[in-house]
Amino acid sequence: MSIKENVDYVKSELTSEEKFLENFVKGERFFKKYKTLIIAFIVIIVIGIIAFFIKNNIAESNKIEANIAFNKVLENSKDSKALEVLKDKNPQLYNVALFLQAQDEGKAIDINVPMLKELAKYQTALTNNDIAQLDNLSMQNDFLLKEFAIFNKALLLTNEGKFNEAKTTLALIPQTSKAFELAKLLNHYLLTK
Repeated sequence: MSIKENVDYVKSELTSEEKFLENFVKGERFFKKYKTLIIAFIVIIVIGIIAFFIKNNIAESNKIEANIAFNKVLENSKDSKALEVLKDKNPQLYNVALFLQAQDEGKAIDINVPMLKELAKYQTALTNNDIAQLDNLSMQNDFLLKEFAIFNKALLLTNEGKFNEAKTTLALIPQTSKAFELAKLLNHYLLTK
């Protein structure tokens, strides 16, 4: 190699080292300038991760305690300690327990779980032979037992001797429904009326 090539090589090496040192100094200045913000950001992230895991652990613990309490309520519906645990740990499961307890006692209860609320209304309407309430329930598109409510309405109408109304009511039950077989049987009976 010639001296000129050696000099150019040394210059290029010095230039890359200078650039490296310059970037290092810039990075150090940036870190010193924003040191508290960087440390605060890291601390916030660490605390957030820890809080997330603690929250999940507490939620899982509450779920397990609520399930144990619910099992106790299923075994003994009068277990007030288990009901209190359910009330604190899982209000929806508490409402389900109250619903089951009221069913065992043959009482009606006002609950906040939508499906159980509708089911309680349905049972009350059947118990009271309330055609208007069954009609209201059957008009709700998202009611779980819609077709059975329609069938029971037709059955009550049949018992009252309103055969034509019962036939039109039964026509509302689609063929894909689980209640369709019952509707067919009632329709056969209504053919003679």
